[in-house]
Amino acid sequence: MEDRNALSARSAVLSALLGSHPPRLPARHLVRIGGLFGIAEGTVRVALSRMVAAGDLVQEDGFYTLSERLIERQARQDESRDPHTRPWDGTWEVAVVTAERRAPADRAAFRHTMTALRLAELREGAWLRPANLVRGAWPEIVTAQCTLIDGRPHDDPTPLLWDLDGWAAEAHRLEHALDHALDHSGGLAEGFVVSAAVLRHLLADPLLPDELLPPGWPGAELRVRYDAFDRRYREVLNRHLGD
Repeated sequence: MEDRNALSARSAVLSALLGSHPPRLPARHLVRIGGLFGIAEGTVRVALSRMVAAGDLVQEDGFYTLSERLIERQARQDESRDPHTRPWDGTWEVAVVTAERRAPADRAAFRHTMTALRLAELREGAWLRPANLVRGAWPEIVTAQCTLIDGRPHDDPTPLLWDLDGWAAEAHRLEHALDHALDHSGGLAEGFVVSAAVLRHLLADPLLPDELLPPGWPGAELRVRYDAFDRRYREVLNRHLGD
């Protein structure tokens, strides 16, 4: 497991707020969370000031709240715990970049958006995934740069798009870490790190239909075990913060 002392003040603050509903905590609680990792109070408060200046946080009356951009990230994180899928009819979503000129910043923002939408790049400019997710309107950054197509590949491209064996192996490792995190040898710091690691991993789940997943896929089991862990861990953490 990650060295607890390697966690930065910024990472501790972000993880704490991303895991809180609503994402709003008083400075004293964030200082105490930093203390779990040996981060000095002054270091946490400097990080808070810098995050406010950078637009990551909003500060009001001694409380810190995630900015709108990071609230959107929390929404994706929450959705990854309880994904909204629909029955799959074999159709794939395909987005082909047709914009002729794109600034580097636009390219980076586009790639971030496509990853958040859980599409994968088959080759440069060609993104796709099974059409089994409940979608709203496509973001403007996608419609402005792409031609969108519904299609059915002749051969299954899944192995070319996602490392399913790697994702499953890490999911199993995290299941064991969850089991260990709240015993006498783990505690609050380890639980905090494990919780953040599970949430990051769930964000990377491609959420494929069952027809395309290998036998024994651990996605659903990891979510069930994390939900049980999170309920217990939040009780312990809130008692610590309230002392």
